[in-house]
Amino acid sequence: MTTPHSAISLLPRPTQIDVRAGSFTLDSDTAVRVSPQAAPALQLLRELLNPATGLPLPASSTGSLTLDLDVELTGLGAEGYELTVDTDRVLLRAAALAGLRHGAQTLRQLLPVDAYAAHAVGDVAWTLPCVRITDVPRLAWRGGMLDVARHFQPIEYLYRFADLLAAHKANVMHLHLTDDQGWRMPVQAYPLLTEIGAYRSETAGDGIHHGGAYTRDDLTGFVAYAARRGITVVPEIEMPGHTRAALAAYPELGNRPERRLDVWTRWGVCENILGVHDAVLDFCRTVLDETMEIFPSRYVHLGGDESPLVEWNESPRAAERIREKNLSGTRGLYRWFMGEVADHVTRAGRRPLAWAEDELTLPPAVTVMPWRDAEHGREAIARGHDVVMAPHLETYLDYAATTDPDEPPAHEEGVILLPLRTAQQFTAVPAAWGAEAAERVLGMQAQIWTEYLPTQELVEYRAFPRFSALADAAWGGVDKWDSFTPRLVQHRLRLDALGVPRSVRREGASDRTPSIGRTGSS
Repeated sequence: MTTPHSAISLLPRPTQIDVRAGSFTLDSDTAVRVSPQAAPALQLLRELLNPATGLPLPASSTGSLTLDLDVELTGLGAEGYELTVDTDRVLLRAAALAGLRHGAQTLRQLLPVDAYAAHAVGDVAWTLPCVRITDVPRLAWRGGMLDVARHFQPIEYLYRFADLLAAHKANVMHLHLTDDQGWRMPVQAYPLLTEIGAYRSETAGDGIHHGGAYTRDDLTGFVAYAARRGITVVPEIEMPGHTRAALAAYPELGNRPERRLDVWTRWGVCENILGVHDAVLDFCRTVLDETMEIFPSRYVHLGGDESPLVEWNESPRAAERIREKNLSGTRGLYRWFMGEVADHVTRAGRRPLAWAEDELTLPPAVTVMPWRDAEHGREAIARGHDVVMAPHLETYLDYAATTDPDEPPAHEEGVILLPLRTAQQFTAVPAAWGAEAAERVLGMQAQIWTEYLPTQELVEYRAFPRFSALADAAWGGVDKWDSFTPRLVQHRLRLDALGVPRSVRREGASDRTPSIGRTGSS
């Protein structure tokens, strides 16, 4: 009997599901038959299930749960899987390890919600409904960005955030590591970046010292952890703008090297940007080299957004570079600068990535993240770029979801809202685009900028359940609202078990808790 996807409340929803009579129960006698190539998937399954269930899931050639890696299953692609649960056995198959990892997340969702608890739960039958699932994601890039530059988060939290993304079958975690307000990336050749650039005296007048940075070991360990969950960590090193923290550490990199700047204590767009002399290019190449040593991701994000050209317009060195390269003013200088750093990334065998901007175009080799609107994406494609769609009105999760007066402060509060329903209806490829344009869309990504999100609690309150909605659309396509909301009700219980807060009160606000219905009705 085929039933609607919502019947067992999977999120993201699978491509095809057939629910059958009966069930299979995992218990202390359940063993796993696994090929050597699939062993990492078994390790992940144990890590997902053991805290709550206590089940050892030992490997055995006669196990009733099978993890099968079969390269002949070409129809499943790199991330698809097939899952069959019968009354006497469970079979999870995929053509690649990523598919088995996603299938392990589905197995966890099929169990009672207590499977998401961080501690042992007794008196629960760990029962799976009998199903046959074939599941292949629509989009290759399904990401979430966390800004740790504006408000630093300890390395332990990055582990948790990667787990939350993986639970939604996302496959990219984009780390915004540097900005005007803080530099978190360790660079051995430039130690002052973290000794000075990682700390600011206060934040928007609060008088509270803030800062922190990661070590090389911190990040290499985290990257490996995320990879075991099917998450590629994409680093972002901002340039030429959003670099005041770097200029505070090394003023000689600026357009007025005699000037001493502090790490910026305010929000917004800072006019201080990198210079264009040879020492700056050497700096950028060295920083990118060390970044690529730590992060093996195919893509390296170069920032590129909100780079005011005021200082270049007034700089003799910039004017000299424009004449030397026969460029069309400072806009041409920007394109040249981004081309230099993008070429360095390309020569290292990687792909450069940057934010799209209104009037500043990027070299064709750069993959673009259009953040203003869908039209930005279409224009970038017309210029020859691949794109990862990230329009702010649909994907910026730091925006408030409601106009509830009890809501904590949000970016552009009272001006920009991102209701749950808007996120749920977002498609990376607008229907009006043709097939040729659609082929240039790698996927979509949600962003969490942290100017107004200083705590982990606030990050998660803002991120979920809207990230759940975006992940659902990225994996399975936009669902009908009336089909999505029942699935989200069940998924919200999983988030509860994971400790994701349903509400965070504004100081002095009432105890009212925003509901899914109110969030989605705006």
